[in-house]
Amino acid sequence: MRRAAAVAGAGALLAGGALTAPAQAATAPSVSAKGAFMLNSATGSTLYSKYADTKRPMASTTKIMTARVVLSTPDLNLDRKVTIKQAYRDYVTAKGASTADLKTGDKVTIRQLLHAMLLPSGCDAAMALADTFGTGTTVSARTKSFISKMNAKADTLGLTNTHFDSFDGNSTQNTNYTTPRDLAKLARSAMKYSTFAGIVKNPKTVQYATTSTGGTRTYTWYNTNRLLGSYSGAIGVKTGTNTPSGPCLVFAATRNEKTVIGVLLNDQYRYTDAAKLLDYAFGTSSASTMQLRTLPKGAQRD
Repeated sequence: MRRAAAVAGAGALLAGGALTAPAQAATAPSVSAKGAFMLNSATGSTLYSKYADTKRPMASTTKIMTARVVLSTPDLNLDRKVTIKQAYRDYVTAKGASTADLKTGDKVTIRQLLHAMLLPSGCDAAMALADTFGTGTTVSARTKSFISKMNAKADTLGLTNTHFDSFDGNSTQNTNYTTPRDLAKLARSAMKYSTFAGIVKNPKTVQYATTSTGGTRTYTWYNTNRLLGSYSGAIGVKTGTNTPSGPCLVFAATRNEKTVIGVLLNDQYRYTDAAKLLDYAFGTSSASTMQLRTLPKGAQRD
């Protein structure tokens, strides 16, 4: 077990008065993540830090920025319908990527695409959003344009150690990276959007789309974030796993109207470590008895 880097003292828990320290301040837990960070959502103050500014690949947690760019689009119509292209399915097949199994010709709304991207971690949905909100005359040009928007948004948000080369975390040039601190700041920004926060807290969603022949298709998507329904108060946010990144988790929880947001990069024990960090922030002891929610057979894993 790697020893955690220097962490904020117990006084950090009192920053801004948003969190109440336990009667006897707990010792900061050790986590197996190569990088970790946790902040107070209300104030942005640091609650935990381990190699917080070391750049690392982030896998599908990239999709938080994809959603953030879409949601900040002027005059966004979440009910706008997008027709699913075969190119999105072909991309998923070529990459061996996680999928929402969107069917070619189906008409789905932007809101549904956000669900499809953020719950089952659909790379097909991420591509659909990038294609829809990018500019250009081809799918390739539009998705490239969208990635430029992601980097511009990172600059606007002050994420100085973050760069994107993909819309979904399937890096094309090994230049898709962030730091635990930057990713927590991004998640904090995204969670301010009620649409985003409302989506990522759901363990499951059932959505209905119009098929190419005018029929109705039912999509059932399960959230790959197993912390939901396992840790009391968990409200998100996003998983990510691929070979260079290892298991990653952006997590958030609220107890007694107090919210914290955290990041674990490359952590094989990401859910139990997240629970330990949340216990540390809340002054509780839920991690030792937490039972992880089981995903149904056939559900996406990420």
